Amino acid sequence: MSILKTALIAALSMGLTAGGLFAGGKQDAQGAASTGTGTVSGAKISVTFAGTEGATSGQSRMMLEAAEILNATGRFDVKVYVAGQLPGDTDNLVTQARLGVNLVVPSDPGRLASQFNIPDLNILMAPYVLTGYQLLEKLPSTPLYKEWQAALEQQGVVLIANMFNGFRSFYTTTPVNNLAGLSGLRIRGFGNAIGQALAKYLGYAQTTVNATDIYAGVQARTLDGCEIQASTADSYRLYEVTKYMALTKHYMLQSSFVCGKALLDGMPAADREFFVKTVYDAAAKYSGIIAQEEQGYYDGFKEKGITVTEVDITEFERAIAPLYTNNDLNMTPGLKDRLFRELGL
Repeated sequence: MSILKTALIAALSMGLTAGGLFAGGKQDAQGAASTGTGTVSGAKISVTFAGTEGATSGQSRMMLEAAEILNATGRFDVKVYVAGQLPGDTDNLVTQARLGVNLVVPSDPGRLASQFNIPDLNILMAPYVLTGYQLLEKLPSTPLYKEWQAALEQQGVVLIANMFNGFRSFYTTTPVNNLAGLSGLRIRGFGNAIGQALAKYLGYAQTTVNATDIYAGVQARTLDGCEIQASTADSYRLYEVTKYMALTKHYMLQSSFVCGKALLDGMPAADREFFVKTVYDAAAKYSGIIAQEEQGYYDGFKEKGITVTEVDITEFERAIAPLYTNNDLNMTPGLKDRLFRELGL
C-alpha cells in the first residue's frame, strides 16, 4: 500500500472517530454528538465523498460543489477524495458505507443490482433502454424507484440520487467501424452482469481492472481499450493511448450516490433533510452540465488526434436484442414496459 493511501486511511479513520459523527451514533437537535460515553457540544457531522473518477470529471466536480455547500453551513465537515485516492474499488467503498463508515459513494445501478441482488435495477443501465438524461428527473417519483430504494435500505444503504454521467462508448487502439471491429478485443468494462452481457453479445473479451489502471493497461498492451464515458476518458487522458473511438452510446451511465443508512439516521432531521436535498440538487444540476459538455469532449478528442467514428447504432441494437429475450439480467418479465409507463413514455 502506498504512503499516500496509508495517510488517507488514517485521516479518514480520525475523521470518523474524533470530533465527527460516530457510526451508528446519535445527535440531538442542537447538533451534539452522542457517543454512548459522553457528548461533544456543537460537533460537526463528518462525511467523506469518495469516487474513482478523475478530478476534472463532472462526477468529481459535483461532489466538490456539494461539499462546499454543506461545509458553508458550519454544520458539516465534508471531505472529498477522487481518482481512487481512497483504497478499494467502488463496491468495496459502498460496503464500507453500509457497515457504518461515513462515506457517500457514487456507484451505478448495474453495480448496485449485482452487489445487493436487486436484478431489476439493471434496467436503468441496460443497453439502449434509457436514452435521454431528462428521464432521470421523473425517475424518483416512480413507484419502481421507491421500491428499489426500500430494497436497498433493508440492506443498510440509502440511494440518495441518480445523476446522468454521460454515454459510454468504446475507446480502442485499433479502429472499430462496426460490430465486427470489436471481435476478440480485450476491453475493460463493467465487471457486473450488465458488463458481462454486453461483452457476450458484442463479441469482445471482458477484462476487469480498476478504472484508474486503464491507461497503464493499454500502455502495457494487456488491454486493447475500454468502454467508458467521455468525461472520464478525458480526465484519465486516454486520448494519449487510445487513438480510436466508436460512438456507440450503448449505456446511459448514471452515478448512483449512496451512503449508509446509519449515517443519515444519526443526523438531526433538519440536517438530514438539508444533506439529502443538497446531494440531490447537485446531481440534478450536473446532469445538465455533463449533457452540455459531452459534445465538447468529442470535438476535443478529434483535436487531440482521436479518430471518432459514428457507427450504425442499429447494428449494435440488433446485436444486443437477445439479451432481453434471453433475460440474461434476470429482470422481472414486463419490467421495461412498466418502467416506460411510469415514466410516461
